[in-house]
Amino acid sequence: MDALGCWLNETIWALNESKGSNSIKVKREMRLGGVDHLAGECCLQKRPQPSETEFRHGCLSYRGSQLKDGQPLVLNVVKRAEKLILNDFTAIRENRMTTVQCVSGSGSLRVGAEFLARHCPQLRPVYLSQPTYENHPSFFSAVGIPIEIYRYYDPATHGVNFQGLLEDLDSAPAGAIVMLHACAHNPTGVDPTVQQWENMRQLIRSKGLLPFFDCAYQGFASGNQDVDAEPVRMFVCDGGECIVAQSEHGDVCKTADIASRVESQLKLVIRPMYSNPPVHGALLVATVLEHRHVMNQHIWNIYKKMSSKELYDEWTVELRSMADRIIRVRQQLYDALSSRGTPGDWTYILKQIGTFAYTSLSTQQVSFMTEEYHIDLRINIAGLGTNTVPYLADVIHAIESPVQRLQSEVPAVEAWQRNLPSYPDN
Repeated sequence: MDALGCWLNETIWALNESKGSNSIKVKREMRLGGVDHLAGECCLQKRPQPSETEFRHGCLSYRGSQLKDGQPLVLNVVKRAEKLILNDFTAIRENRMTTVQCVSGSGSLRVGAEFLARHCPQLRPVYLSQPTYENHPSFFSAVGIPIEIYRYYDPATHGVNFQGLLEDLDSAPAGAIVMLHACAHNPTGVDPTVQQWENMRQLIRSKGLLPFFDCAYQGFASGNQDVDAEPVRMFVCDGGECIVAQSEHGDVCKTADIASRVESQLKLVIRPMYSNPPVHGALLVATVLEHRHVMNQHIWNIYKKMSSKELYDEWTVELRSMADRIIRVRQQLYDALSSRGTPGDWTYILKQIGTFAYTSLSTQQVSFMTEEYHIDLRINIAGLGTNTVPYLADVIHAIESPVQRLQSEVPAVEAWQRNLPSYPDN
């Protein structure tokens, strides 16, 4: 059964069902279209008997000589564009998507958890990655959904423990929820490859699990919001169901009917929480994205003077610059550690993505850094600048070196810290 559909309590929908549905059958008379005097006549004229030497040169379409039987050539760019169109609009066109505006990403996760708890006939567990965003367990424990974990980060490789991940999800019961980080995994900064995402999708669908995406950093990972959304689109385009939490909460359902019912129940979840979200943020987003999405006409009349494609272009440039800066800071930190000869392989800093860097330091080293220098294991790359990267590199180098080196270098680091500007220049 469909993971989300099997949870819908038919009793809850009884009122909706009792209203019935008046389906209107439209009968249309089909007519032959007009004949194009060049292309049309070529296709309509009586063809001779097949011949090995037959060739057609009248139809007005480009045919590549490298193609079998001289078939019409479909440009690669057209195939790519077609894929993007299908990815972006299939669920919307079929009315299988419903969205509600929530209060930030955390609010979206909380609404999703509450919705699932209300409409599970029996509580199925949610599988969280190990490690995960520290607030994830709170959203589900607050509504009584059992929590399980699946292996994710491999300290030995500083990458994804993909085999362990697949084994844990394969053992999950049908109908279980799987919390997935769409991009820039928090807190590790380690994302699956495109092929690994596809393998995960196949397993999740075959097991009848419900994917619940936390899409908190779209655009900050690669600098391209379409690239960062690709994992979500994989699940949307296969016709199955999924939940996506961003600054709004979205559900992609199996059918338009289920989507309509889900929306009505989400409103009931939201009503006693915050009733109506502030409109200001939504209008700002709609204004920037106006050239891609059609807004409500009334709202658009209010904000149309502010909107232009220039705003969207400026937003994409600024988003790209933020992502590029994070990449540069990663390179600076790696270079700083390399120049100091810090023991260990630090290339994983460059391979991780997004705002966080998950270090290979031990528990004792992390405790020392936290207590003495207020540096956490989960380093916020976006919070580092040209003035703070050397300081962090000095501390890491000191604690990764022999004890005698630690004793001699830490005082120097402390002295350096006293001269550190309060506000880095970038």
